[in-house]
Amino acid sequence: MDTALSRAQIVRWRTAVFTIFFLSGLSVATWAARVPAIKATLGVDNIQIGFMLLGAGLASIIGLSLASVVLARFGARRSMLGAILTFSVGVALVGIGVDVANSYVVVVVGLALFGLGNGSVDVMMNVEGAAIEKTIGKTILPLFHAFFSFGTVAGAGLGALAIAMNLNVLTHTAVIAGLLVLTGLWASANVPAREIAMDPDADPAPDQKPRMRERLSVALSAWKEPRTYTLGIIMLGMAFAEGGANDWLALGVVDGHGASEALGAIGLAVFSVSMTVVRVFGGPLVDRFGRVATLRVLSVLAAFGLLLFILAPNVPLIFVGAALWGAGTSLGFPLGMSAAADDPAKAAARVSAAATIGYVAFLCGPPILGFISFHIGVLNTLYILVALAIASGLASGAARPLPVPAAVPADGERPAQPADTRTD
Repeated sequence: MDTALSRAQIVRWRTAVFTIFFLSGLSVATWAARVPAIKATLGVDNIQIGFMLLGAGLASIIGLSLASVVLARFGARRSMLGAILTFSVGVALVGIGVDVANSYVVVVVGLALFGLGNGSVDVMMNVEGAAIEKTIGKTILPLFHAFFSFGTVAGAGLGALAIAMNLNVLTHTAVIAGLLVLTGLWASANVPAREIAMDPDADPAPDQKPRMRERLSVALSAWKEPRTYTLGIIMLGMAFAEGGANDWLALGVVDGHGASEALGAIGLAVFSVSMTVVRVFGGPLVDRFGRVATLRVLSVLAAFGLLLFILAPNVPLIFVGAALWGAGTSLGFPLGMSAAADDPAKAAARVSAAATIGYVAFLCGPPILGFISFHIGVLNTLYILVALAIASGLASGAARPLPVPAAVPADGERPAQPADTRTD
């Protein structure tokens, strides 16, 4: 940024990014809470619901891939506002498609906009979160990701309330979309209107903006760096473990251990609470021990928790395993994002590439596990997650902070130090 921010501006910036993480989680849970109503009203089957999810997932990947170019073209403030408006319109269009047009196609279009906007804002809010880390000199991305979890909890709660009040999908999504737009306008206005430089070498001259071809070249350059793929292993392993829990943990309790559906739901809640708690308090832990050591310990914790969950002879130990599983997977994704953003000049491109690898795991992991579990059972399938958690720990050295460039910027300010300066 051209000028130093005051303490009050930094606080507003941090609060705004917390809010944007929350809004993203809220939008995701709003859609998820109304899937049964959407299915019943439109009269569609599970295969058609699957195609809806596929469309949203593909649009999310497109949003992830384009986010770095959009950031470089329009800057942080306008890009984030545009992404928030896009997924807000998508949420509203889902309600219109269900209760006004009664059209499967309109709902699919709404979900595509929802996925595109959410995928884009995911990269953008992580780039901003990493920039805040550099500004304040503390690890804070895990706490930002906790606010995403808070948003999903709020969205699920509001969804339950809407169902209890017999609100149709249109009314529910319209209210949430309005809330997203109004809050998003406030939040984006408090994000500094800073340029996202990406790679300074792509700029032909200080007074000229890089052409679109150059922006695309820089955005794709992250895919040529070996570190991107090693960070991708960290994020893929933990994303698989987290996504696998969301979709298969409850079923593992019921089908694998013969417990009741209520205990399955409690097991998933234990996992989610454990993961969120570690994200809330994980920043100081990382600042004390470093990214690499933290990731290694957590990967061991995740693997041990999974093994305990699989082999537990009774329900209490199942819950202990679920808690350790949640704690172990909690910081892999946010710390991978933080590591990808170490170099501010290439943060957008690298976060976009690393996030794409992680989200492909989120999207593809559960169906793959489902196919395998059909042949060998749910609990045996979870051994795959044990192996991936271990692989994530073995790759954690890639999260070591990059060296701080020695050069001083033209405006005379010294480069900001990474939040985690330990060499591990």
